[in-house]
Amino acid sequence: MAKVCPVSKKGSRVGGGYSNRTRATQFNPTGFIRKYPNLQKKRIYVPELKKTITLTLSTKAIKTINKRGAYSVLKKAGVI
Repeated sequence: MAKVCPVSKKGSRVGGGYSNRTRATQFNPTGFIRKYPNLQKKRIYVPELKKTITLTLSTKAIKTINKRGAYSVLKKAGVI
């Protein structure tokens, strides 16, 4: 399963883990934590091609496809 959305190009990011104790003392750093995007496996029917494509998309990309149409969004992203 892909870790990057092909439409929105969202992937994992590194964020700082920060505890309240660290805020209180300005010491004891907790290190970094990797945060992953909300990726979902979706089957999308493209009527212009008369095909069904299975992609791993972020939820933001799914909303964009619902709003603008599958063919235009996937063509702009270079998926089809």
